[in-house]
Amino acid sequence: MICATEGTLSMTCVELERQIAKITMAMMARNSQIGKDLISHLKTQLSTEVVAGIMIISIERVLWFDPNSVLWTVNNLLPADIQQEIQNTFLVHFYKQLISKGFIPGEDFSIDASSQLLLNSQAKSAIFSHSKVEPHIKTC
Repeated sequence: MICATEGTLSMTCVELERQIAKITMAMMARNSQIGKDLISHLKTQLSTEVVAGIMIISIERVLWFDPNSVLWTVNNLLPADIQQEIQNTFLVHFYKQLISKGFIPGEDFSIDASSQLLLNSQAKSAIFSHSKVEPHIKTC
């Protein structure tokens, strides 16, 4: 079974799981050199979008065991293109979630020129009502 494909290169589910485990361990060890090398290697084989997905999975796993390592990862490990792709992934997710809840783009929510999600108070409440995290999102 192939879990990740890019052009003529592909990764089986086992290989993908190994890469996620390696990145997760580098994040928890807070070893930027190993983490950056692993990310660079993945970027030679896969698209930025796929690598960002791998990083999202790795971050989710680390979040359960060591939330401070997630903050370290964001500040010290993620290249700008991967950070941007992760942000784009979440913006698309939030957009779809808001539309499915009946909110109207441009009226209840939008994205500004710097890719910041802008929400009115009802949309903000709908997205973050079950979260204990205080979002850093502008209210429009």
